[in-house]
Amino acid sequence: MDLATAIANIHYPAVLVSALSTFFVGGLWYSPVLFARPWMHDNGLADADLKRGGGPVFAGAILLALVQAFVLALFLGPNADAGFGAVAGTLVGLGWVAPALATTFLFERRPRRLVVIDAAYHIVSYTLMGVILGAWH
Repeated sequence: MDLATAIANIHYPAVLVSALSTFFVGGLWYSPVLFARPWMHDNGLADADLKRGGGPVFAGAILLALVQAFVLALFLGPNADAGFGAVAGTLVGLGWVAPALATTFLFERRPRRLVVIDAAYHIVSYTLMGVILGAWH
């Protein structure tokens, strides 16, 4: 299948919902219920830091999530199902995103715990995006 056909076969509502799902995961992941405090500590952030500039941060994050979901939809193709989407999303997170993030964090001398928190967030997010994209045609 060529790129034009692949783009024509993308289900854009699924791309939008899967991109928004990263905010659901992130809202829980980086909340006090799960990893907010250790993540903030390892990044040297205080509550006041997170209250500044939220609009541009969230606007950029949704734009980037849309790019991620769009490209994942291209990789999955029009015949994927939820199971394949879950496996592919997990493999993208485990095989591409987590190692790339970990490499950057190694050179930045960032704490291992931060690598685990952030990489695991991406693995979970890509898995959920894959499920949504695979299930919803």
